[in-house]
Amino acid sequence: MPEEDKGTCAEGDRPPGKPLFIEAQGQQSKRRPRGVYWLPNLLTTASLFCGFTSIVQGMNHRFDLAAILCFCALIFDSLDGRVARWTGTTSAFGEQYDSLSDMVSFGAAPALIMYEWALKGLGKFGWVAAFVYVAGAALRLARFNTNLGVVDKRFFQGLPSPAAAAMVVGLIWAFTELEASNLVEWRGPDLALLGWLLTVYAGLTMVSNAPFYSFKTFNARRRVSFMTAFAFMLVFGLVSLDPAVVLFLFFLGYGLSGWCYAGWLSAKGLPSPFARHGTDATS
Repeated sequence: MPEEDKGTCAEGDRPPGKPLFIEAQGQQSKRRPRGVYWLPNLLTTASLFCGFTSIVQGMNHRFDLAAILCFCALIFDSLDGRVARWTGTTSAFGEQYDSLSDMVSFGAAPALIMYEWALKGLGKFGWVAAFVYVAGAALRLARFNTNLGVVDKRFFQGLPSPAAAAMVVGLIWAFTELEASNLVEWRGPDLALLGWLLTVYAGLTMVSNAPFYSFKTFNARRRVSFMTAFAFMLVFGLVSLDPAVVLFLFFLGYGLSGWCYAGWLSAKGLPSPFARHGTDATS
């Protein structure tokens, strides 16, 4: 074999003035690192575990525990992205894994739990409502992934799936606790119509263009007034009085806030927050 044929690259194949070892170093730096970041993906896995376990508990008619697990999944889901940004461990894998976890915890789980709790007795109308919710959650997550970095980060376009899930399972948790305390005598089948309306509303609102405040502009390191700090303590105090009822009312109010804000913008003749980005007509 001739001497000039040895090696991976002939001298004439390289740009002039660029040594071979620098070229190899540049190629090595372009390689994507293998493996995944364990901390944010561990939180995502915890959210997925809570969502899956909530489905199992719902099938066993432990509806209060199923609802609590959905709220636990919401807490883990709210942490994984923030931890990834704080620690500089964001990745494309984490984004896709988080969306798949959300589909289980906030798409399939609430629909199946609501179906077992109240919608099963409605026959086809019951599972159609559950499917509307699941389809809305899937479309909502797909649109969120495609609109990353495009829409106004102050607002969500449509009701976010974790809030929709909290609204649906919050109804189940609230009335399960009220029935256990002998404050009401209504059970799931007695509230089938209310559960059907809330499930369909949540599913359709997720794919709407109503603007919902995202809380992403809130800076935890910023100084706040004494009254603001007192308001936070008051909220925690109210939640501790009756977590099921207070959380349901909070997320129900949040689920209505987007339409109220959209109506206020329309009355004032102001454009939608998504109009400037050309996403207001998307579904």
